[in-house]
Amino acid sequence: MASGTVLHGRGVSPGSVAAPVRHLAPALPEPDAAVTIPVEERETEASAIEWAAVAVADQLRSRTAQATGEARAILDASRLLASDPELVSEATALVRSKGRSAARAVWETAGAHEKSLAALGGRMAERVADIRDVRDRIIAEILEIDMPGVPESDEPFVLVAADLAPADTAALEGGQCVALVTEQGGPTSHTAIIARSLGLPAIVGVSRATAIADAAVVLVDGERGTVEVAPSAAGIAAALAAATVVPFDGEGELADGRRVALLANVGGAADAVSAEAAHAEGVGLFRTEFCFLDRTDAPTIEEQVAAYRGVLAAFPGRKVVVRTLDAGSDKPLPFANAEHEDNPALGVRGLRIARRSPALLDDQLRALAQATEEESALVEVMAPMVATVEEAAEFAERARAAGLARVGIMIETPSAALLAAELFEVVDFVSLGTNDLAQYTLAADRLLSDLGDLNDPWQPAVLRLIGMVGDAGRAAGKAVGVCGEAGGDPALAPVLVGLGVTSLSMTARSLGRVAAALAVLTDDDCRRAATAVLAAGTADEARAAAGAALCGSSSS
Repeated sequence: MASGTVLHGRGVSPGSVAAPVRHLAPALPEPDAAVTIPVEERETEASAIEWAAVAVADQLRSRTAQATGEARAILDASRLLASDPELVSEATALVRSKGRSAARAVWETAGAHEKSLAALGGRMAERVADIRDVRDRIIAEILEIDMPGVPESDEPFVLVAADLAPADTAALEGGQCVALVTEQGGPTSHTAIIARSLGLPAIVGVSRATAIADAAVVLVDGERGTVEVAPSAAGIAAALAAATVVPFDGEGELADGRRVALLANVGGAADAVSAEAAHAEGVGLFRTEFCFLDRTDAPTIEEQVAAYRGVLAAFPGRKVVVRTLDAGSDKPLPFANAEHEDNPALGVRGLRIARRSPALLDDQLRALAQATEEESALVEVMAPMVATVEEAAEFAERARAAGLARVGIMIETPSAALLAAELFEVVDFVSLGTNDLAQYTLAADRLLSDLGDLNDPWQPAVLRLIGMVGDAGRAAGKAVGVCGEAGGDPALAPVLVGLGVTSLSMTARSLGRVAAALAVLTDDDCRRAATAVLAAGTADEARAAAGAALCGSSSS
């Protein structure tokens, strides 16, 4: 691939690094289908599958014990796949009934499971990589060969792969891998989730990534979603300088003294502890669905209380905004969602689950209220996927009845943005989910890398909707937060503040850079940038307009 070639994908974890490429070791070859095991040997062959599955589950259990946060939960889910009695029983049945070799039986059984998951779409389709990983681990154990996967290296490298299994991604912690680039995957894939938790720049959906030569130096920009092959020394220096992690002192403030709370997005207790260590002022988004994932039934109230207290305990006396269960679409749960929906992103997800299962929401609110009583964090609760004033009013009534004082909603649909003034009459605050707001405004599936240019918070239509919400918040004297990926973009942060946003929530590693970007600007600077972007007709024009408006401001 020629020097200077730039490949584009979906940036799912910020940061810029330059390093040589190393490719993921190739997958195992498909076992021979022509081999037939004699009847008298089939029982022994079948038992090899059972022993191999146990060994793989033990290996993953060991990795799980060493992992933390979301990586630990995801690895544990892979361990459960390896222990899946259905997979093992179906594979052993193929050996006994048809004489398949143990390796071939596992291959065929996993293939059937892959097709079932792929047909479900969304988040479940992304579990195909998990199935393949477990398949290869069991087959490698059966054949007593080395497992393919992450290469060993004494020097920093950028890992390039078609896709990554969670066990591979989680194993990167503490190693020499400095960035991830994959041809497949979406923003909610395990690669994306674990990369963010490890602080590794990552880009998914990069066409032709695996065609980059091994050892070729690449410049990875996790914010822009670009991979430049053989970049110039000056380009590398500029990118690395811009990507330097900036420490955060715990106070988000403009140059004129206006406070802008800088909060963290978390998925569980380990994330909350890390966020507190990074001096986040609180939590702007606690994604409670991580407490529900990979379960066949809902957690009990007691289990939920314990999970919520783990997050609240990290921020005594400080704000923690809890989002109620956001299942559905790309995150379906068996006890919350129907097995099939023609348009799941437009279906029963988020707050809409309460239409079918009101007890699920009421139990969660009750558990959260109990956890709030037992900890000193300042808890606020908000509902996802709200489209009407009636939905917001009903949620607020139920949350307050459960004993939760401050109640808000997510602004993720154009409908909610357009109704912001009326919504502020029934809720205490709103939080903008910019990822979904872009998806629904531009009618572009946020998981499709081909539509990455549309899923961009700089799109003028999205910015104008945010401006409408900001104006409504100012008129009502109520808080407007941002907890989508846009909240951690230091270039966009001043624009959001100028549009009326009062707090920004992001991954903990972005706090310092956003704080530094805001600290040199006044409220007037931010409003001037906001006015400029609202007149733009394209995303590129919006970026340029913001840059021009802020050039020569207090930062000069």
